[in-house]
Amino acid sequence: SLPSLPRTPSSKFKRVHSNFKSPLQVTESANVSPAEEVAELERRREQLDTEIAQLEAEGCRVGELEHHIDMLHEYNDIKDIGQSLLGRIATLRGATTRDLYSHFGLELED
Repeated sequence: SLPSLPRTPSSKFKRVHSNFKSPLQVTESANVSPAEEVAELERRREQLDTEIAQLEAEGCRVGELEHHIDMLHEYNDIKDIGQSLLGRIATLRGATTRDLYSHFGLELED
């Protein structure tokens, strides 16, 4: 039978062996009373309502923003597919995707 490998790989980098840190950070709000938390949330809602009113006064509309967000999602999906295809073509040709960008007349920022 094969020897079992350690769960954490050996590394000269300390970060591999550091203690786990949860992405959920406990803030001082744990010491805040429910009434204070509600008051803070109401202040934040008023602030957001003011920002929304200002954006609407400048001509922004929620429906229009949602349409633009949907279009950006579609654009990103199409771009991801294009990147994947370029990667596959590069692999088949034994080239880099950077080489293919110039071959197809694309800018690296595209």
